[in-house]
Amino acid sequence: MASESVIAFITEQLIAYSYYYPLFMAYIWMIGGLYYYLHWERRSRVDSPPKLDSYPLVSVLVPCYNEERHVKETIEYLVRNNYPNFEIIAVNDGSTDRTGEILRELQKSYEELRVVELEQNSGKATGLNVATLVSRGEFLVCIDGDAILDPDAITWMVSHFLSGPRVGAVTGNPRIRNRTSLLGKIQVGEFSAIVGMIKRAQRIYGRIFTVSGVIAAFRKSAVTRVGYWHTDMVTEDIDISWRLELDHWDIRFEPNAVCWMLAPETLKGLWRQRLRWAQGGAEVLKKYFKSVLDYKSRRMWGIYLEYLLSLIWAYAAIITIVLWIVGSIFDLPDYLRVPSLIPSVYGTFLGITFLLQFAISLVIDSRYEKGVARHYYWIIWYPFVFWIINVFTTAVGFVKAVTKKPGKKAVWESPDRGIGE
Repeated sequence: MASESVIAFITEQLIAYSYYYPLFMAYIWMIGGLYYYLHWERRSRVDSPPKLDSYPLVSVLVPCYNEERHVKETIEYLVRNNYPNFEIIAVNDGSTDRTGEILRELQKSYEELRVVELEQNSGKATGLNVATLVSRGEFLVCIDGDAILDPDAITWMVSHFLSGPRVGAVTGNPRIRNRTSLLGKIQVGEFSAIVGMIKRAQRIYGRIFTVSGVIAAFRKSAVTRVGYWHTDMVTEDIDISWRLELDHWDIRFEPNAVCWMLAPETLKGLWRQRLRWAQGGAEVLKKYFKSVLDYKSRRMWGIYLEYLLSLIWAYAAIITIVLWIVGSIFDLPDYLRVPSLIPSVYGTFLGITFLLQFAISLVIDSRYEKGVARHYYWIIWYPFVFWIINVFTTAVGFVKAVTKKPGKKAVWESPDRGIGE
């Protein structure tokens, strides 16, 4: 029957897409990442930062919510950084623990530190906006209240602003510092083999999808021009990245700007983190659809299409999984049957591709983190845990973004920071 033929064709294409999209994107990222490395990165020095013609004042913004266990260490590392001209503005955003008390004590010891107190939880975007308004520097370096910044990171990021007048932001190179569980170890590989590779490739192909929220630098005049951070977006970092690039500012990736971050080490914490990322991506997909269609924004077409294809892949993968489960219980027509979630030949090729991608990233990222090769084994578990989570968080996040009430403020939620906490 004609209807059965159509259903069979659509099902076959969805299943094939769910299998081959990850392979296609892996090679896109590897080619782009290798080109970035060979074109820009290979000859750069990593043993010392560049010597700048001038060292303009940099304002380091540290929005905090319930960071009593980590904020002291974060501030102390910042004070000891090697950039000669900086100030630190820490915003205590209505914390319910001892964060404010600790910051006030630190302010007595460090003249570089100023503390801003907000009475209630208003969200990270509000904290960044307030800190920006009271800042004195033209360049802003934003880090999380539980992150550890490399001493030379600020110098590396500022060098991009001085050499490129159209550079609106510089995204750093986040690394995982807590590695006490399987999820933590896998994320070590993820941030080198996946996140770093993608940023390099996107830099080559057109535009970077987003700065890293844990470590990013901004030109204050660019941030002011696009209207600061929007408080109604669940991921303020993705949103401001898109607004900067739609306003034709350039965003660069600086792998030498290393920042050590705490990552979720429980499935619940990982789910919440990835759901927030997925919803944030879907929100910009929805919000800036008309703006991206403008021919002047054509350099955004690549990352918009990439996210749209990943969204389609998530739903195609869910359909494939559902058909496989139902087919294992009930007798489905042949054109709806999925014999195996991972066909033998495809599975072998996918495994080889994934290990190749990680091997290439090791060659590149071993310059910035010694000993990362010992996590090579753990990355083989990435598809079994993170792909499944990412598939479902992408699908759910899209629904949440579409059904979200306009203007609803995004506020802080205390994240999972590892099973050692």
